[in-house]
Amino acid sequence: MQAGSNVHPPVAGLDIGSRTIALVEWDGECVTRAEVVDTGTDPVGNARALVSGRIYRRLVATGYGRQLAAERDLADQVISEIKAYGLGAFHLYPDAGTVLDIGGQDSKVIRVGPGGRVLRFEMNDRCAAGTGRFLENMAHALGMKVAQFGPHALEAGGQPVQISSMCTVFAESEVVSLIARGEDSHRVALGLHQAIVDRVGGMIRRTGVAERFIFAGGVAQNRCLQQLFSEALEVPLTVPDQPQIVGALGAALYAAQMAAASGLNSANVSQRVNHDLSRQRSNFLAQAAWRGGGNDALHGAGGG
Repeated sequence: MQAGSNVHPPVAGLDIGSRTIALVEWDGECVTRAEVVDTGTDPVGNARALVSGRIYRRLVATGYGRQLAAERDLADQVISEIKAYGLGAFHLYPDAGTVLDIGGQDSKVIRVGPGGRVLRFEMNDRCAAGTGRFLENMAHALGMKVAQFGPHALEAGGQPVQISSMCTVFAESEVVSLIARGEDSHRVALGLHQAIVDRVGGMIRRTGVAERFIFAGGVAQNRCLQQLFSEALEVPLTVPDQPQIVGALGAALYAAQMAAASGLNSANVSQRVNHDLSRQRSNFLAQAAWRGGGNDALHGAGGG
């Protein structure tokens, strides 16, 4: 919980991913703030900057950096990405059936039941194939930014070039060789997208294809993948307006449930802030006395 001046503090959900960090603040009725920043090389520092100066009844973290957030006293509680995406997707779409999230380092497929309950799921977190990192590396191999990759693939005039390897290192080498042989870069890009759909499609079918099918996470903004997944699965895809915040939204909703269950209202928050400040002051006074200041140090610290 962070220091601040809100009279009726919200709860918050923090999704610390490998590429981005998403924050959602929830006041009990609606989202009052949603923000996404790059994870960078200091995920905890960047997450802390997002919530600096804020006060929350409860903050729940999810994502690959959730345990670190708890260890550094940034979060009150943590939940898995699977649970967070189930809750977030159900809140946005009460008829949610299947949720696909392709993140920076993993891909997840979740079958969602009533209330956002996770019925079953499958996750690939052991290989970069079929993840946002794979897309970034392949876009780089073709000399473009990842935001240009999907539109470039959609401009292919013919069939996609078949990619034989989904290992990032081998696939990058294969792309370079294909371009050197004169293959059209649009068809190569389309082939790379199709390879992701083929790989992740197996996970989806094993988990279960159910309407409504929700495509969430940062990679869901790729229009080529949207089209190819919809064609391969023969179902329409729903992409939230802000697909990157679905996990953070789920964490915030869980925080609201936990706050309600514990009776944590604004009065409790004020008491907790005062307790934290009192504890910090007591620690400072004890340290000052221990360092040899004696009564003078204590009086000096209390008389500022």
